[in-house]
Amino acid sequence: MTKVKICGVNSEIAFDAVVEAGADYLGFVFFKRSPRFVTAAQAAALSARHVGGPQRVGLFVKPDAAFVLAVLAEVNLDILQIYGDADLCAQMAAVTGLPVWRAVGVKTRDDLPLHAPVEAGFVIEAAAPKDATRPGGNALTFDWSIIADWQAAAPWLLAGGLTPDNVAEAIKISKAPGVDVSSGVETSPGVKSTEMIRRFVLNARIFSHKVQ
Repeated sequence: MTKVKICGVNSEIAFDAVVEAGADYLGFVFFKRSPRFVTAAQAAALSARHVGGPQRVGLFVKPDAAFVLAVLAEVNLDILQIYGDADLCAQMAAVTGLPVWRAVGVKTRDDLPLHAPVEAGFVIEAAAPKDATRPGGNALTFDWSIIADWQAAAPWLLAGGLTPDNVAEAIKISKAPGVDVSSGVETSPGVKSTEMIRRFVLNARIFSHKVQ
């Protein structure tokens, strides 16, 4: 069954909706330029609302070890999602002992990672435009067909521009084992919709059952 991650959770309403929808992963964004940014204390308070449920993923952009460790001192995370190169991912894995997913922006098939020396997984999305203020979360899709027969060296999630309306088609074309959404389930930047979260998870899961 396709794994589902809802990222950018920053409110009690959004947190409860992700839990109730049965998503596999719940993401907190620790990057101040994002409209979905939360502090470690805010993430901890949200996470405490429900024991168990989705695995907690912390998103970091080119962080230093001190910052990541400071966040972990306040909130328990299961996985780190890192925007940075393979060396930085290796450092974060060594310092924290947590699984690390590396976010990779792609334009062509040549951009897909061929090896996973330390990464426990990848988040594959459209490369950020030159004028973007964030490396990801820009609601952009790419040609999903370039990834359909990719022999990935680690588990991966498809991200970028996904919505409840196109997630089934994205899975069908890309053969993605997992999907990741943030702005695609929002009514405005940073404001999650309970109904859109429910529909996104449902549509991803319905398609998963159809192809089995």
